Amino acid sequence: MSETIGSSQGPTDVAGVGKVERLRLRWVASGIIFVLALAVVILRFQRLSELPPGLSYDEGAHGVDSLSVLRGEHAVFFPESHGREGLIIYAIALTTSLMGRTILAVRLPTALASAGTVFAIFWLGHLLFGRDGETGRATPWRGLLVGGVAAGLLAVSLSQTIIGRTAFRVNFLPLLLCLCLCLLWEGWRRRSWRWVALAGATAGLLAYTYIAARFTPFLFFILGLSFLVPWGSSEVGKRGKDRLHLSLRFSSFTSRLRTEMPLAVVFAGVAGVVAAPILIYFALNPDQFFVRSDQVSVFQSDGGSVGPLRALVINVWEHLLAFGVRGDPSWRHNYPERPMLNIWEAFFFWIGVGTAVWRWRQPAVRLLLLWLALLLLPAMLSKDESVPHFLRMFGATPAMYLLTGVGVWETIRVLRERFMREQAKWTPHWISDDAKTSTVVGALVGGLILIQGAHTYRDYFHSWADATMNLRANETQQWQDLAQVLSTHPPSADLAYLIPSYAWHYSFEYLHLDVTQENAVYLSPINLTQKIELTLAAMDNVDSVKFADWDNDLVGGVATAEEHFVVLLRKNGRYLGTDEYGSLRIHTFTDIVLDPPWTLYQNLEPLTVHYDGGISLYAIAWGQGEKQLSPQQPLKPGEEQAMWVALKWQTADGLDVDYSISLRLHDAEGVAVYQNDDVLWNEQAEPTSLWPPTKEMVTLIYLDIPTDLEPGEYDMRLVVYDYATQKPTVEQGIWEAEKTLAILRVGELE
Repeated sequence: MSETIGSSQGPTDVAGVGKVERLRLRWVASGIIFVLALAVVILRFQRLSELPPGLSYDEGAHGVDSLSVLRGEHAVFFPESHGREGLIIYAIALTTSLMGRTILAVRLPTALASAGTVFAIFWLGHLLFGRDGETGRATPWRGLLVGGVAAGLLAVSLSQTIIGRTAFRVNFLPLLLCLCLCLLWEGWRRRSWRWVALAGATAGLLAYTYIAARFTPFLFFILGLSFLVPWGSSEVGKRGKDRLHLSLRFSSFTSRLRTEMPLAVVFAGVAGVVAAPILIYFALNPDQFFVRSDQVSVFQSDGGSVGPLRALVINVWEHLLAFGVRGDPSWRHNYPERPMLNIWEAFFFWIGVGTAVWRWRQPAVRLLLLWLALLLLPAMLSKDESVPHFLRMFGATPAMYLLTGVGVWETIRVLRERFMREQAKWTPHWISDDAKTSTVVGALVGGLILIQGAHTYRDYFHSWADATMNLRANETQQWQDLAQVLSTHPPSADLAYLIPSYAWHYSFEYLHLDVTQENAVYLSPINLTQKIELTLAAMDNVDSVKFADWDNDLVGGVATAEEHFVVLLRKNGRYLGTDEYGSLRIHTFTDIVLDPPWTLYQNLEPLTVHYDGGISLYAIAWGQGEKQLSPQQPLKPGEEQAMWVALKWQTADGLDVDYSISLRLHDAEGVAVYQNDDVLWNEQAEPTSLWPPTKEMVTLIYLDIPTDLEPGEYDMRLVVYDYATQKPTVEQGIWEAEKTLAILRVGELE
């Protein structure tokens, strides 16, 4: 690394620069740091405990693991949920011990890491480009501009803001990688083993951040080799003297190897010692090292028509589109489809890439090219429903923004050389060309960054925040509300909480202060009836039940699940009332009895309908609340409780269609007054394509009958259709899609 780094004056050395200009450099650097600090405080820390709404699954998992660390259960790798490296978990353990089990304690470490990355990139840009790679001349203004542009754009990036405010372990990767390269670059310049040792320690910590960090050893190795190879034209020799040429090259290579090896050994040795615990863990558990990589590898066959090589090419292209065309569609990582770099950023980025390729012999740009190529590989080698995948590209983001800064500088240089020569006579002679250009263009770029920062503030705190509040991410807020309720009113020996969910949510376990209570249990809609009965029977002395009813079906997963819970509990217990808590309601029941059968219906009325699509309907029952109704019993007008309809089905062998049904009410004149569509699920939450053939299945549908429905008779009609194609199947022999199942009476007829 002695090409330019080993010189006596480094990137930050401004020897020979006038006193006034040195003072101006300090003021400009201080101003940049102040603006960067203001940007990260506003965009990374404002309302951090509120946005994103609630703790996501991954954030909650990190929080739960941090609790195990605080209990003394230490590990370097946490294998649950595809495996998680430990740095983020120990950081959250620290903040949790200081701040308690709060959302802010989970997010603060990664928000600090995201903010720190901004300043680390500024420092790295200043180090890399504060000296000309060819002449060795000090270029402090170039270093300030490249580092300032890169740091400023990263600070106000929308995707960086979204990811940086979420407790993703990947946030530590760019911070530690930037710090490592800063220490390594400066340590090699100074020939200081202490700085190089610090760089090695930082490199070792990378192994504890995120799976993409496994590509960083290749970056260090290839970068180190590139410094040993003599690239200079002076060593090429003349034509016809190949032997001398090769001898000179080999001699130069071995000379550099002897010179640089001691520092390289210090760097690699310290890095190996720091990373040793997790390396030993993976050596003893190799399956844990490869489990996630095997799951997401683009070379894994999915049975489709696209081969691995073609899938790789498509994946590479999709991720290249992130530079100015379109972005990650996931709300967790981005404002959907927003490119990682916008149009003007991408313009300068590609100029920077072209410049780096043209001048690849210069160490600084060679580093950025290698960094970009190697740290994009985790995303390009992975398949995912969301492409491009910003989280897996995250390790390459510092290189992206530094290359963008290079593109801005090169554009300035070309414009200055061609169009700004006349301006020199109007400018005081004691201001250098670099200072003049950097000041003018820096002000313009700074203005654009400020404008973009304002747009990012608006897009994140208004558009993105409002949208995520109404999407599935709102589920996390419901778990947060439930944790607060149970922490205030915990279960007791004679009281049980029933929580509808397919699976336990980590955020609830982290935030609930006494989650070990055995009487707080979750139930999935799969085999729901039997699970409620068995759960309550297994609880000794339980007399009362509180049931958590979400505002929507996001947590239960099946639209009818929560209504079914309430109706069954009303039938087998005494309803005491409902308490409202933000996004959920708590229904309370007492005098729970297990002797009556836990079913909504006593019998099913025979009804035979054979459809040409391989499915048949054999029976029906309906009711309101806990009561089953006969054809002669009317529905109560204005009744708040939903009407339920039970249907018994049978599917033919080989059926591969997922059917939906549409239940409709028509008045006496044939006008449709109500319609409800739903996918057919059995009690195991399986669609019709997964039903065992020739085995009878009962499905349950809830109808929210309008409370203002006029008294009278209504036809209840059924349409069965293919969920994917929306094409209805018809009754055999009748060849009509719509079938009248029953005549419903609403209110007493005069």
